[in-house]
Amino acid sequence: MTNIYIRMGFILIFSILLLAACGGNEETNPENNTDMETEPDSEEHTEDDTGTESDSEDKNHEDMEMDEEAGEHSEENMHDHMSSSGEVPEGLAEAEDPAYDVGDEVIIEVEHSEGGEEMMKGAEAAITGAFDTTAYSVSFTPTNGRDPVEDHKWVIHEELEEPDEAPLEPGTEVTLDASHMEGMEGATAEIDSAEETTVYMVDFTTTSGGEKVENHKWVIEEELSPVE
Repeated sequence: MTNIYIRMGFILIFSILLLAACGGNEETNPENNTDMETEPDSEEHTEDDTGTESDSEDKNHEDMEMDEEAGEHSEENMHDHMSSSGEVPEGLAEAEDPAYDVGDEVIIEVEHSEGGEEMMKGAEAAITGAFDTTAYSVSFTPTNGRDPVEDHKWVIHEELEEPDEAPLEPGTEVTLDASHMEGMEGATAEIDSAEETTVYMVDFTTTSGGEKVENHKWVIEEELSPVE
């Protein structure tokens, strides 16, 4: 009898130990399963990060292309604005004794381009027209919504709508009848200064991009020098 009780005691102890071991495995396995389940999330997160970086690179590339296109468009517009058909306003008199005759080669000593980029200064030019008139520096707000333009050189007396007798005093308000740049024609302007002088039309090649500009209006005598 005693032996039976002893055996039953051993069996009971063994069963308890076995159950304890199984319980320990069950507690460990959920942790392992959790770790295994989180691994795909990590991979998924990496893919998202990679996608975000790729999207950012694509956006930067697109921005660079847009900037380049804007620069090219701006340069083309500047070239178009600086050129003209060569037609002159009605009543503009040809110069009687200009310092430079049509066909003379000169050096442009000033910069008239808008935006700060040097395109004219130092360029070799050919005179295509010489006229005696009053030239004005003007400030105005373009009609197309662009930023105000200050000290624009030059607009001549014949390019103003119904002006009083020349020369007009600084501060005089006028309406522009010229199209040297977009938004100029029809704009209200203020006279900054006046010069009774000879104005010239010139052909030249821009110093920045090598673009040919034809019949640029206007350059005054003091802004030119002879080619040596």
